[in-house]
Amino acid sequence: MDDSGYGYPVVLLTFLFAAVLAILPLPQWLMWGRPEWVALVLIYWVIALPQRVGIATALLLGIGLDVLEGAVLGQNAFSLTVVALLALVLYQRVRVYGLAQQAAIVFVLVGINQLICQWVQNLQGVGARSALFLLPAVSSALLWPVVLHLLRGLRRYYQVS
Repeated sequence: MDDSGYGYPVVLLTFLFAAVLAILPLPQWLMWGRPEWVALVLIYWVIALPQRVGIATALLLGIGLDVLEGAVLGQNAFSLTVVALLALVLYQRVRVYGLAQQAAIVFVLVGINQLICQWVQNLQGVGARSALFLLPAVSSALLWPVVLHLLRGLRRYYQVS
């Protein structure tokens, strides 16, 4: 992966940090707008290192997130796998887009993630009754420039390639 040996540990630690942010307790009024941290980090690494991070990573992350959140086993695994697949298809285009266009792509990808999770929750009878379940897509898109620059800085500092 790289000569310094930091590659996989750096990627793994960013996913671990995203998982912690995903389950961090928040006030009830803020829960609806919680960004999809794991999806954001996954999208970044798929775009940055498509040869290293992909569908298998998304599947494992999703299963871990299902366990952490107490969701139906496979809900996040399926949604993150779809997001990773779409990011893999789009990564060459997304790399050349400006920040606003990238944020729009992130909005769509996280929105798809939310729609899949909402669909599974509706099958259980516990889905949201309004379109508020899409707020994480908005907050994730707004945070994309910050996530992009932080993870790019980490990748460059530790020479992850």
